[in-house]
This record gives sequence, structure tokens and C-alpha cells, in this order.
Amino acid sequence: MTLLKAAEIDRFVANPPDQGAVVLIFGPDTGLVSERATRLVSKASEGNSDPFNLVKIDAADISSDPNRLIDEVLTVPLFGGRRIIWVKDASGKNLVPALEPVLKLDDWETFVVLEGGDIKKGVGLRKIVEGHKRAVALPCYTDNDRGIDQLIDEETREAGLTITREARAALHSLLGGDRMASRGELKKLCLYALGKGRIDSEDIEAIIGDASAFEMSELIDAAATGDIATLDHGLERLSDAGSKASIIANQALKHFQNLHRMRVDVDAGKSAQGVIDSQRPPIFFSRKPKFAQQLRIWSLNDLQKAMHILSEATRVSRLNDPLGVPVLSEALLTLGRVARARAQRR
Repeated sequence: MTLLKAAEIDRFVANPPDQGAVVLIFGPDTGLVSERATRLVSKASEGNSDPFNLVKIDAADISSDPNRLIDEVLTVPLFGGRRIIWVKDASGKNLVPALEPVLKLDDWETFVVLEGGDIKKGVGLRKIVEGHKRAVALPCYTDNDRGIDQLIDEETREAGLTITREARAALHSLLGGDRMASRGELKKLCLYALGKGRIDSEDIEAIIGDASAFEMSELIDAAATGDIATLDHGLERLSDAGSKASIIANQALKHFQNLHRMRVDVDAGKSAQGVIDSQRPPIFFSRKPKFAQQLRIWSLNDLQKAMHILSEATRVSRLNDPLGVPVLSEALLTLGRVARARAQRR
């Protein structure tokens, strides 16, 4: 098989193959990697009540003993049923020597699930998995607007709640970096609003928008408006909290791409406020003045340069995590200085 596209992944997880296979689940969204691996193993083991048929192995154990994987794959279940091998935390581990003997088998019945990190195309596990007919790779990238809406709908439906349009817009600015963290915040929000029947903006401010974490939207707005003091403070807090730079860089890139589309409409003769009010999903009311300010500051030419800087910061931070924070910090500070200079000039 090969690398599955976004539309194919949910169908595959819901209906895994009956025969033996190797499935690599990888990507920068570690929460989504874990969630999909859990669902896939659960589906693959349906109807199999024997706990001995599910083997969970830490990738470090396989890396130190490559023969362990092939031995587990060839083990015949004592009481019948399907054997499932779940390899966790494969990020940064060299599992190629362990996986190659498995993929050289003519046939096997064991279902192997590998949880990986953000693996580059054409190297390591991705290279051998994507090129094999009985192996498949499931990429896990941070949720886009559609994915966030789907997540919101899942959790509110399960809790029997509705949600206002403004509240949904607020969630779009707060969720999406990590699937597991996003789902946890939504469950907490639904529990808080359980007795009301409806989630509104005040609920989000009380539960998610508290002072326990510096919001990404606040950091991005600080860079886009030239608020250097807030930007410096935000970068320091995000670094201390251990936030993943690649996720923040990607969110900043999405913000400037959206700002670029809005700037095109404004330059075509539409009013800035009209463009802001027409956005879908809608912009949270408390951020609308920030967007209006940013549209006054940024020209199309400057926005194109900003998107290039953020695209490069996203690429570098994904490929080299230790460099992520300094690269992102430099990128956002550069944009902040540009925004401040343009605001002063205007």
C-alpha cells in the first residue's frame, strides 16, 4: 500500500484489514497519533477477548533487540484468534532492522501497529512501509478548520449540548495544535456546561481561555501588530511551558495566509469590517479589532514575505525540534519589528 490521504484514514481506522499487515502512524500531532493507534488497535481486536493476543512493546526494547519483533510476529496465539503487536514511542528509534525481516515474509497473520513521530518522506520507517504492498502509513497533521469542527461536533453531540457560533469561533483560535489536548479541553468544557444545554463564549473564557496557558492567538496577534513587549513575554512563557514550536509556527502561518486572503478582498474595494464579519468560521468578537488593526498594517507584499518566513520556520522546526524555539522566536520577532515599523509609518 502507500501513504493514505486524509479522506481515506478514518475509513481505514474504522475498517482495518482482516489479514496481517504493518501500519505506521506518524506525524507532528502526537495526540492524534496516539488516538488513531488506540482506535485502530481497538477495531482490529474486536471479537477477540483473549488479552494475551495484544502485545504492547516499547520501541526502545525493539531497537535494542531487533529480533524481538519478528519473534512476536511469528508467535502463534495459544488459544487462537488474531495477534496484534502495538509498538509505542517509535519516534527517534531506528526500527528499520527490526521491521525489514517482517516485510520480507511471504505471508503473516499478525497485525503490527507502529506509533512514530514526525518522520520525513523517503527515510527510515516511511521509506520501507510506503513501498510495501501489505504495509500502510497514516499521517497525522494538526487539525485544520474542518477537523476542529468535526472534533467539536463529536464531543458536543456525545454530551447532548449545542454550541453558539461565537463560541465555536473562539474554539477555532484555541484548539488544533494537538488532538489529545484539544479533545481533553473539549471534554472539560462540555462537563462544565452540562447543566446548561448550550456552550457559549462565557463558558470558553471560564474554562479554556484562563490564565493557565498563554494563548497562541495572543502570541500571533502580538507579532502581527508589532506589540514587541507582549511578544517577548509570550515567547518566554511558551518556551518555559515546553510548547511545540512547529505547531505554533504552523498556526502563525495559517493566520497570515488568512490575513493575506482578507487583504486581497480589501484591496479589491471591500470594506475591512465587512471582510472581517464575513469570515467562515467567524472570527471571535474579541479578536475582530486586532484583525482590523492588522489589515491596516500589512500590505500584500509584506504578507507574502511574512508567509515565506513562517513557512521556513515551520519546515525547520518540524525537521529539527531543538532548533524550533529559537527559529520560531526569530521569525516572530522579525514580523513584530516589521509590523511596528509599518504601524508607525502609517
